[in-house]
Amino acid sequence: MSPSACHARVKRLRGTGLIERTVALVNSEAIAACLYVVVEVTMERDDKRLYRRFEQRVLEAVEVKQCYKVTGESDFMLIVSVPDMDAYDRFCDRVLYAEPNLRKFRTLLSRHRVKFDTSATLARNV
Repeated sequence: MSPSACHARVKRLRGTGLIERTVALVNSEAIAACLYVVVEVTMERDDKRLYRRFEQRVLEAVEVKQCYKVTGESDFMLIVSVPDMDAYDRFCDRVLYAEPNLRKFRTLLSRHRVKFDTSATLARNV
């Protein structure tokens, strides 16, 4: 596909709302020490209002890079990025321990990120 055709396609996809935003991915390991933490969160009560309150708390936490509401034993999975364990402890105090509906959370430290992919597969006719 020629650069002009590619530009036209991207412009059309933005216009339809399929492209939400354009971002640059920074190599976080090149700029500072960084820990990636996967956090499984289990709530005490299954209550939509309480869930929304927690979701708002997560949206405001800059350390949370991704949040998924999940099925199974846990209610939420968070991907948290912090410079060190002290910063993670401060995050836990401010976000997790401050949530009265939180029953428990489990912390999984990433030793090495094997794959990170932000691509999406589009149908041919899009």
